[in-house]
Amino acid sequence: MQKQKVLFVCIHNSARSQMAEAWLNHFCGEQFEAESAGLSPGTLNPLVVKVMQEVGIDISHKQTQAVSDLVEAAKRYTYVVTVCDESSAERCPVFPGIAAQLHWGFPDPSALTGTEDEKLAKTREIRDLIKAQIEKWCQER
Repeated sequence: MQKQKVLFVCIHNSARSQMAEAWLNHFCGEQFEAESAGLSPGTLNPLVVKVMQEVGIDISHKQTQAVSDLVEAAKRYTYVVTVCDESSAERCPVFPGIAAQLHWGFPDPSALTGTEDEKLAKTREIRDLIKAQIEKWCQER
């Protein structure tokens, strides 16, 4: 059986989409092949790297990539899942041959304020929200 390809999209490909990609490959790697991209790629969020390492998933080697590069490469996906806010999700390009486009909005770790410890705590909450959504989705498939 061929794996279903899933693309997770957010603004900078620095946090939410990276976590979603890692969780899907972790929990359902035998069924899905996930990758992630951003509308305006930035750099990987170090707090996200840290909170994922806390749960045994190392994404420190990941690079951010642009959605536009994947469109130009004519990549095909079974699912494209936007994990940013709704207005940003509307900017996501249409991919050829998509079976389904989904939107799962999560808070943006790069927009967090407070002390380092407060930002880490909030980033853990976002990590756990994404994990719960991925686990639920895997069980439904």
